[in-house]
Amino acid sequence: MTTAHAHVRRPSVEAAARYAAPIGLVVVFGAFFIATPNFLTVDNISDLLVSAAILLVLAMGQQLVVTVAGIDLSVGANLPWAAAVLGYAYTHGWGLPVSVLAALVAGLAVGLVNGVLVSRLNMTDFIVTLGSLSVVSGITLLLTSGNTVPVNSSALQALALNGIGPVRWFWVVAFLVALLVGFLLFWTKTGTYLLATGGNLDAARESGIHTARIRLLAYACSGLACGVASVLFVARTGGADPSLQTSLLLSSIAAVVLGGSSLFGGRASVLGSVAGAVLLQSLINGFTLVGISQYYQPIAVGAVVLGAAFISRFQKK
Repeated sequence: MTTAHAHVRRPSVEAAARYAAPIGLVVVFGAFFIATPNFLTVDNISDLLVSAAILLVLAMGQQLVVTVAGIDLSVGANLPWAAAVLGYAYTHGWGLPVSVLAALVAGLAVGLVNGVLVSRLNMTDFIVTLGSLSVVSGITLLLTSGNTVPVNSSALQALALNGIGPVRWFWVVAFLVALLVGFLLFWTKTGTYLLATGGNLDAARESGIHTARIRLLAYACSGLACGVASVLFVARTGGADPSLQTSLLLSSIAAVVLGGSSLFGGRASVLGSVAGAVLLQSLINGFTLVGISQYYQPIAVGAVVLGAAFISRFQKK
């Protein structure tokens, strides 16, 4: 009877885990709507989505790495590194287009190094990306001398402030990135290979899939996503801050897991990750509106990260 009861309960638990982000989003929106009438206003939702855009772009890169049963801890350093390269290039007269391109290449380079070490040399992804986190952070501090590099660009300011009606360009960029990742995962042969590699590495290799290339691609895309996020970061803050972005690192992983993807690989949900990113940013936005001290914000986000880790227990294949 106990076994039968467990079989009846398991699908509902897995379903709840898979839709944790949308369910949590409804709960959070409802709670903050009751707490303050300023939460569900057009202006606040627009600002919320703008602030969530950077996290969402990072989460899309993390989504691809998690899909192949990996993890990218270097995003917390890769974003400020790419931002620093943008700032350095711009302040040395390279012009905005070339500076943005330099930031994208800088982010991609870190992703490629991670991918080569993990896929070609079979090093543990956790150790590789943790090492990259430290190395890249140090290089960034050397490049900037530990100081924020101001980037005074009217074009970047327009990217951060303007849009089409209430829809800001920030969210358009994030939506396009999510759309591209969704297309790659679910509408291309490469996406099938990514899911198969994460689902069962040995079986994928035996079926003829070049799993090393697929894993390399996932880490490269995560690095490129850091480059894109760095441009948004500089546009929003007006400068390149060299400090580690640990909160964005943790939140990018939490958003993916809350969205229904499995940390064990082989399962992905782009829409779920979008909901997860918006959920995490909604917590911070709502706390600010309600007047809760900012010191409680990392506690709330950390609790969600732990919740995401607990949820992943029910997502084993």
